[in-house]
Amino acid sequence: MNNETVLQLTGITKTYGKTKAVDNINITIKKGDIYGLIGKNGAGKTTLLRIIASLVFPDKGEIQLFGATSEAVLQEARTRLGSVIEMPALYPNLTAVQNLEYYQQVKGIPNKAIIMEKLELVGLTDTGKKKFKDFSLGMKQRLGIALALLNNPDFIILDEPINGLDPAGIVEMREFLKKLNQEQNITILISSHLLTELSLVATRYGIIDQGRLVKEFTDNELKETCKQSLVINVDDTSKAVSILETTLGVKNFKVISGTEIKIYDHIDDPAEINYQLNLNGVRVLNITEMGDSLEDYFLSLIGEGMYV
Repeated sequence: MNNETVLQLTGITKTYGKTKAVDNINITIKKGDIYGLIGKNGAGKTTLLRIIASLVFPDKGEIQLFGATSEAVLQEARTRLGSVIEMPALYPNLTAVQNLEYYQQVKGIPNKAIIMEKLELVGLTDTGKKKFKDFSLGMKQRLGIALALLNNPDFIILDEPINGLDPAGIVEMREFLKKLNQEQNITILISSHLLTELSLVATRYGIIDQGRLVKEFTDNELKETCKQSLVINVDDTSKAVSILETTLGVKNFKVISGTEIKIYDHIDDPAEINYQLNLNGVRVLNITEMGDSLEDYFLSLIGEGMYV
């Protein structure tokens, strides 16, 4: 595992009037992460992303980007950052190539070949003379990402890139983000309120609600929390394990204590498990179903009003 820290936020706070849009947020993103920032609309996700990209300045707190903390060095570090926050300012009457040519000049990027390279990466090499205003939403999103990739960043920030896409577009975007991460070695911070979809791509998560970071966890921790299981309390775990393995064919289980066994397969028929254990001389004290659905877990952290 790579332990290089790409981004570290400490105590980031931003207030508009009497409202704390972002309230004392601490986040760490490591190289290679696809970090999913999850929250309801209005939770503070976009404000936080704008702070990281220096589109807004925080009232309090410290930003560390690729090890840089002072403003002068941070500006240099941000040359390694690309972002698509809200819809980028792409010109409706220009083609994909013309839009990128304009920004190539604005950003002072000398390599002209990079335009076709990035369009190929996002799957937009065949748009020809088609103007941006005539693009589908998915195409617009991908051209925005091509713009974010023009400077060959090591880290990109994407604000709700799957919002509004049709199912085919969502799958396409998901696979594209994995490709960027795994083949281009780009660390990604992606915000969304589409929980289930984000769970198919993210490796780490931060839950934000009312401007505060509620919880951080890894994809493995999420899977373990949401893993469905049966917890069986018995009077003889050794004998129970033997029966589970030989009579019922249970292979995926864990002995939790002297009286508890957690099993992860054959969980749809607790009555049969209870029957076989009792039949073979094991007293079953109780059987409990464990594990939230993904949706239930997120809602327990944030509350109602999320899309799943």
